[in-house]
Amino acid sequence: MHTTPPVGVEPAPVPTASSDQPVHQTTATDALCEAASAAAARDISPSLYNTDLAPTKRQGRRWTGYSIFTLWANDVHSLGNYAFAVGLFSLGLGGWQILTALAIGAVLLFVLLSFSGFMGQKTGVPFPVMSRISFGIRGAQLASLLRGAVAVAWFGIQTFLASVVLRVMLVAMVPSLHDLDTNSILGLSTLGWISFVGLWIVQLVIVSFGMEMIRKYEAFAGPVILVTMVLLAVWVFIEARGSIQWTGIRGLEGGEMWRTIFAGGALWVSIYGTFVLNFCDFTRSAVSKKSIVRGNFWGIPINMLLFGAIVVVLAGGQYKINGTIIETPSDIVQSIPNTLFLVLACLAILILTIAVNLMANFVAPVYALTNLFPKRLNFRRAAWVSGTIGLVILPWNLYNNPLVIVYFLGGLGALLGPLFGVVMADYWLLRRGKVNVPELYSEDPAGAYFYKRGVNPRAIIALVPAAVLAILVAFVPAFEAAAPFAWFFGAGVGALSYYVIADRRQHFEDVDGEAIAVASTH
Repeated sequence: MHTTPPVGVEPAPVPTASSDQPVHQTTATDALCEAASAAAARDISPSLYNTDLAPTKRQGRRWTGYSIFTLWANDVHSLGNYAFAVGLFSLGLGGWQILTALAIGAVLLFVLLSFSGFMGQKTGVPFPVMSRISFGIRGAQLASLLRGAVAVAWFGIQTFLASVVLRVMLVAMVPSLHDLDTNSILGLSTLGWISFVGLWIVQLVIVSFGMEMIRKYEAFAGPVILVTMVLLAVWVFIEARGSIQWTGIRGLEGGEMWRTIFAGGALWVSIYGTFVLNFCDFTRSAVSKKSIVRGNFWGIPINMLLFGAIVVVLAGGQYKINGTIIETPSDIVQSIPNTLFLVLACLAILILTIAVNLMANFVAPVYALTNLFPKRLNFRRAAWVSGTIGLVILPWNLYNNPLVIVYFLGGLGALLGPLFGVVMADYWLLRRGKVNVPELYSEDPAGAYFYKRGVNPRAIIALVPAAVLAILVAFVPAFEAAAPFAWFFGAGVGALSYYVIADRRQHFEDVDGEAIAVASTH
């Protein structure tokens, strides 16, 4: 145990009578909380704490409503999301039905992400530390590594998909480069390797500058992709001579139509099952709860309706043009006859994919690795380790293997619902938001989050049956009709199980982490 404040933590200034600022009149409760926080600061463990895992100071936080909005402006318009939404058109949903499915998902996500975001704004801690509340200071490794494992694999896959777009752009600019795209080295052509490694390096450089650089990049990329996708939809609408396929191509009606609509909304939530878990990685630097609500409102329901309108125009317009159903906007981009416009569209998609990768697939494994080795890894070193793993797994081979995507990554993804259920039930239903932040970094056996040898067995017991149920519903053919709702089954059973078996004899204290906090720009 340390007997001195941690390195990098500055004591709060003490107001004096000569100060120009009014002296805050503390209540007896405030004084007790400050004393408890200061005392706990002397007991933090170096195996649980470093400047990247530490809570952020409230003063100086920079993530505004616009910052959060641009997260969604980028992520919602990802190529994967377009492929999913266009898939709803392929299933037979028409324009208003697709918009209804996305609206259902958007409302649910707005609520889930707001509650998840509030946790980060209050405590100032990243997801691996937040997991210590319910799973214990050591048990939290399970939650953060599950989230990180899914993310690091998808980081490599998304980088590969972006490299394909880069190859198209390079060949369009320099046709002779096509000769470098005909061989195969470990499953990728020479031009493919150049494109992949180039994008890999760009992302690592951005992440090396920390969360503040990610915030700035997201703020830059958000407007770029919004404008690009709107212009692409306008171009398709003009090419289709103002006519789009508004009704479903399979003519779904009645119960089958509504089941498909609600299944689409449920799957839309499942896609964001990763984000609702670790949204606190971003909101730990949010300036207020209002900024989270404002950013989520414009970024989720409003932005998702715009996204839905673009999907309807792109898919319905292209169907009217030649009777084909596109898979992603990349299919349309490759058909642009003007080389300059094709290059600009490719650049925009590259900017988008990098933005999505940084926020959805890079931050989580970086914090997971930092949490695993806090003495040896900081944010920058963990970023390079995570990125290297994303390279050596040769992600294009994973992407080309349906069994890996469906059963391995899909199976890991199915576990995120139960994780979310346990974490949220513990924080909101059991503790009612009361957290002793300094004790999240303490190895004291009497600490609030030590439980049994650092693991909360009740959380594990609640997690296991919920995880089994989620996997069965997701993959067993007999439950095919319920498969789109697997995330909800897992989250619901996990939350209910934990709430029933949780230890209600605990005494919950609400102590902030300002005594051990660091600047949010670290």
